[in-house]
Amino acid sequence: MKDKKIKKKSFWAQLKRDKALILIVLPVVIHYLVFIYYPMYGNIIAFKDYSPVLGITKSPWVGFRYFIQFFESPYFFRVLRNTLLISVYSILWGFPIPIIFALMTNDLKAGAYKKLVQAVSYIPYFISTVVVCGMLVNFLSPSSGIINSIIKALGGEAINFLMEPSWFRTVFIASGIWQGFGWSAIVYLSALTGVNPELYEAARVDGAGKLRQVWHVSIPCIMPTIIVTFIMNLGTLMSVGYEKIILLYNPVNLETADVISSYVYRTGLVEGNYSFGSAVGLFNSVINLILVFAANKISRRVSETSLW
Repeated sequence: MKDKKIKKKSFWAQLKRDKALILIVLPVVIHYLVFIYYPMYGNIIAFKDYSPVLGITKSPWVGFRYFIQFFESPYFFRVLRNTLLISVYSILWGFPIPIIFALMTNDLKAGAYKKLVQAVSYIPYFISTVVVCGMLVNFLSPSSGIINSIIKALGGEAINFLMEPSWFRTVFIASGIWQGFGWSAIVYLSALTGVNPELYEAARVDGAGKLRQVWHVSIPCIMPTIIVTFIMNLGTLMSVGYEKIILLYNPVNLETADVISSYVYRTGLVEGNYSFGSAVGLFNSVINLILVFAANKISRRVSETSLW
């Protein structure tokens, strides 16, 4: 009994001591509870024949009907293939670029030029997706776009990039890298500022040039950050955003442009098949969760660095 009273007093003493910190964190906790965790209750409609009139609780239970319907759908392999290819190519090409950019920027001397380079690289991240897609339509226009003007000036023929299914992934991934590499590099630049300068001095004394300093000092020191970021990217492998896809796709390039998120939008919201759309979205989330756990476990065994 005494131990319980002591623990209780200790708990309230700690609570009183840390009340300022708790008040700071409380709005964030409430936000997650209300807008992230509470809406998860709505996933139950994936297992029901949901009707807005009947509501979630009174709609009839159908089990895995809509999951089976999705697996048997002629669009299943198409949207799964496109989602995986776009995500894998985005990680393959887009993941190293912020790291390389951070390593290059880190070597610049502090001053106006370094600030200008960083500012120019950050700006695209804050451009609206709608504006970016409008820029792509204008730049890639076969008649007046700057890209095709350069191709024709070099003696080539104009390419209608947005009407060619084979070009969609390249356009989507390249524009995504351009828009996000500067912002993503902030994490690595922050990690590089924590590297002990004495390590670089020791490397220079041993005769290491710039490249060897990067390879043997910079990269190993930020490797934990790289691994954690990579695990988080794997967790979104199946989560290609639908906004940019919908703004760029059309009936001609749909074969390579349609992904799970755009399929959920089209079937769930546009066609009003809420239960089917929820089932597809829940399948997508479960796969992402499995990927995060698998990547974290592998990383912990190989490098002893992990999210948890």
